[in-house]
Amino acid sequence: MPFEFKLPDIGEGVAEGEIVQWFVKEGDRITEDAPLVSVLTDKANVEIPSPRTGRVTKLHAAVGAKVKVGGPLVTIDTGDAPSPPPSSGSASAAPPAAPRSAPAPSPGAAPATPPSAGARILAPPRIRRLAAERGIDLSTVHGSGPQGQITEADLPISSTGSAPAPAPTPAPTTRPPSGAPPAARVPAVPGGEEPVQREPIRGLRRVIADHMAESKHRAAHFTYVEEIDVSELVRFRDRMAKHVEASGAKLTYLPFIIKAVIAGLRAHPRLNARMDDEHQELVIHSGYHIGVAAAAPGGLIVPVIHHADRQSVAELARSLQDLSTRGKAGTLSRAELSGSTFTITSLGALGGVLATPILNYPEVGILGVHKIVRRPVYRADGSIGPADLMNLSISLDHRVIDGIEGAQFLAVVKGFLEDPHRLFAELA
Repeated sequence: MPFEFKLPDIGEGVAEGEIVQWFVKEGDRITEDAPLVSVLTDKANVEIPSPRTGRVTKLHAAVGAKVKVGGPLVTIDTGDAPSPPPSSGSASAAPPAAPRSAPAPSPGAAPATPPSAGARILAPPRIRRLAAERGIDLSTVHGSGPQGQITEADLPISSTGSAPAPAPTPAPTTRPPSGAPPAARVPAVPGGEEPVQREPIRGLRRVIADHMAESKHRAAHFTYVEEIDVSELVRFRDRMAKHVEASGAKLTYLPFIIKAVIAGLRAHPRLNARMDDEHQELVIHSGYHIGVAAAAPGGLIVPVIHHADRQSVAELARSLQDLSTRGKAGTLSRAELSGSTFTITSLGALGGVLATPILNYPEVGILGVHKIVRRPVYRADGSIGPADLMNLSISLDHRVIDGIEGAQFLAVVKGFLEDPHRLFAELA
């Protein structure tokens, strides 16, 4: 009997999703809870499992297509038995797999009950793969998640209790995504011999393209640049690094820059804001939620450190490392990729001399961080000596932020970075 599976509600405020990858093709057999499709919402991929066992008779959307919540995804022939009705308030009977594992239960929580014989095992595809790699029978595992769903924290290290041998990194997929044609090669010019390659713009790259175009179209960008003497910061970071790195986190300059930026935003709160173009209002935030642009396999993402002002330099270092690792693995949640009030973008050692960053619209400010170089400088006493110099460039929405305000903000940031001891004396 045919069962039409519709795109479920996969997050608050999500109205549609883009098909990134089908794990099946028409005619394939699929089992309940097996990986069905990967859908992109905002900047987070969500892997949705199959709600039924049966044969795939129709894929309703090709890779790259956008599907509204409640719109048809796939039709599955489940056989002669009638399909059970979907649960109330949902477009399907199976929830999407979460993009990250649920936290372990808190101390004192009621113990989870194991699944009864023949009961459906609630576990997303990623957990099922982990269990298979470790040789674990999921029917023996107590689930601590909602409705008894099994999370990564519930899994023992292995079926024998010993750590498993490291497995080779799997290929991203065992078959090319359904509906994704190979890149076409056509002559560069009529009758020419040099081929060119056409690459479809889809998935995260299309989200980035749309977002950047909207930012340039709506905001009136201007950029202000300041040179910072970070000689003392370099020495200060070197002294702190061994203490922070003892906890397993690498201490870069970014935690100090985040602290200095928060000081600047406290002094100039209009920069910690988002533009509401529909109501023509500047929405000034009281919380400091700092987005840090980072490279990911599919393109640029902006993980967010929420309430960054509440974290120490060491805690910021650990947060940055964790977000970077999981960003490259594609396991960040939608919440971790949204809600920023101000953004920092840095290329680290490849930071170049100068850039004019594009605003992370609807934010009104973004700070570009450039590489540190050692150069001779004239000092106040007339002597010449070496110094570690770095350029900071801030792009602002000139519709609501004047140049003088941007310059004053960057002057505060400069003061804290040139004398990093103030970060602890005044921001503790």
